[in-house]
Amino acid sequence: MGNQEQLLHDIGIVGFVLTELTLYLDTHPHDRNAMEYFNHYNRMKNQMDREFSQKYYPLTTSLADCSKEWRWGAAPMPWEGVCE
Repeated sequence: MGNQEQLLHDIGIVGFVLTELTLYLDTHPHDRNAMEYFNHYNRMKNQMDREFSQKYYPLTTSLADCSKEWRWGAAPMPWEGVCE
């Protein structure tokens, strides 16, 4: 697995953790430990998203840096075999 694929894989894992923590916090809003975990993984995901967007292509339009060139369309489409 190349660096790009590994980073996308890791971003997916952290995204899954955040989704699960969000669902847990919806039913346990006063759990301080869960909130600390959420904040930790949220910071981690934001950093990973920024790193990926700088190295390869933006994952969201909010990460598209238009100061140099428009790279939003640079991402491969799912039917191009990237999401296997």
